[in-house]
Amino acid sequence: MSSLSLAVRDSSTMLRRNLLHARRYPSLTLNLLLTPVMLLLLFVYIFGNTMSAGIGGHDRSTYIAYVVPGILLMTIGSTVIGAAVSVSTDMSEGIIARFRTMAIHRGSVLIGHVIGSVLQSIASVILVGAVAVAIGFRSTDATALEWLAAFGLLTLFALALTWIAVGMGMASPNAEAASNNAMPLILLPLISSTFTPIDAMPGWFQPIAEYQPFTPAIETLRGLLLGTEIGHNGWLALAWCLALAALGYRWSSASFNRDPK
Repeated sequence: MSSLSLAVRDSSTMLRRNLLHARRYPSLTLNLLLTPVMLLLLFVYIFGNTMSAGIGGHDRSTYIAYVVPGILLMTIGSTVIGAAVSVSTDMSEGIIARFRTMAIHRGSVLIGHVIGSVLQSIASVILVGAVAVAIGFRSTDATALEWLAAFGLLTLFALALTWIAVGMGMASPNAEAASNNAMPLILLPLISSTFTPIDAMPGWFQPIAEYQPFTPAIETLRGLLLGTEIGHNGWLALAWCLALAALGYRWSSASFNRDPK
């Protein structure tokens, strides 16, 4: 078999392994999924009318349309924490050491984790999106091309954050540390434009919210789904995704290929 065929075969095997783990132990994914769902319901039903008035709306339906794109990207940030925990568990329990002695493609272990996490992230986004539609979210202005672009952005963002999460998992001594180290992936959306426009934030805080990966991705997704202006945010979101994916890949690969002590 060619090197490419071996890589595809072994990566497919590792992907099935990770999906089986996710199916047998769904509690981690469900717990991580609960955070964006609860925040969506909290901000819509408790603060919805007040927040809607703050952005020029008349009822909570305006705020639902505003907050859902950010919640969808927050869902990705929450879900990929599972990848960090899973990778750290594999490293600490010794299974990686066994894989190193087997005649398998060396990168297939990480590729299986990454693809499995991206698939879980997309499934989580679909579930949260279904909740959003159930409570009133509508995207009537988006064309088929814009829907396709939105799906592409979500997938690319999930890929980028997954590689970062895998790097965090490789660098963590145990699963608990991996979960703690990956917490910025949940915290960053909270200080972005997810819940309120950047212009409404204090002046000293605006650069923190603006110059981070979630805000341009949120504004791009918001523009695609709601038909609003995207401006330069599309290029910034793409640049952030590519930079994070490259950084996470190099970090993860270097950590995985390092000889164990």
